[in-house]
Amino acid sequence: MKENHIGIIGAAGFLGTRLRDRLNRSAIKYSAFDINDSHADISFIDVEDLKSLDSIKNCTHIINLAAMHRDDVRPISRYDEVNVMGAKNICNAAKKYNITNIIFTSSVAIYGFAPPNTDEGGEPNYFNDYGRTKYLAENEYIQWFNENPSEKSLTIIRPTVIFGEANRGNVYNLLRQIVSKRFFMFGDGKNIKSMAYVENVAAFIEHLITHNNDMKIYNYIDKPDMDMNTLVSITRKKLFGKNNVGIRLPKFIGVLIGYMADLISNIVRKPLPVSSIRVKKFMSTTQFDLSIDETGFTAPVKLDDALKRTLEYEFIENNVEKKTFYTE
Repeated sequence: MKENHIGIIGAAGFLGTRLRDRLNRSAIKYSAFDINDSHADISFIDVEDLKSLDSIKNCTHIINLAAMHRDDVRPISRYDEVNVMGAKNICNAAKKYNITNIIFTSSVAIYGFAPPNTDEGGEPNYFNDYGRTKYLAENEYIQWFNENPSEKSLTIIRPTVIFGEANRGNVYNLLRQIVSKRFFMFGDGKNIKSMAYVENVAAFIEHLITHNNDMKIYNYIDKPDMDMNTLVSITRKKLFGKNNVGIRLPKFIGVLIGYMADLISNIVRKPLPVSSIRVKKFMSTTQFDLSIDETGFTAPVKLDDALKRTLEYEFIENNVEKKTFYTE
């Protein structure tokens, strides 16, 4: 039997970097690929360029972490070009080189503003182009799998928002607002936010390398979930020694601020840190259920400890010289 050789596409990104660290510690053989090949141990791949995907020809597994994922990507066609056509190209390369194992990181964004505790059987109800194209990408992989299901393995992972040290996405932006003391809690703060710590997501992918078979779809969330009151209280306790959420304002004020930011952004033709979409995300409940227990996986880091680790790294230690990752 051919020895496993993992090909990680998107290996220079936030999650890819953590996954490489884990595989290095586990001595699992892999090759790292990314459109950003500035690292000595990363080879160039552009998922939009089918020819460049010839680089995966010696791999037995493909892990695709590459995506166009910010809220403000322009032109909008870039979502389709990277997320959907990229998936199609990877599937074609897998067929060309007889690669029969694929792990794809999708997103809970395919569910949109889903009912609380939506599990993997939830109906797709995306509200943006990121969620739409992630769902279409899933279908490309499923079509690839169904062409010869008895000889293939496909695992689709739908993480919720991924956070952690050195990430500059939405969770970091929230924490930074709290640290700067410019944060206001809109509403009662009882809306729940499912989150995923980057180290735990990387650990789950590593776990799947030796446990995947057939076709499986998994949401990834670190349980138990936190509501906004808990998240903000842990942050303020860690940084300021205070057991409260600070100033609280009515929801409608938050909505008004979001729409005003949209108007200003359109006038100046420049994205702002605040938008109506981000305000709605903040005030909504995004709580998901999952079935990963069937895989025997246990997350190595508890969610509250992960939040404290992130706060320590970002706002207490001095890590300004270290690499950061700009994602949503």
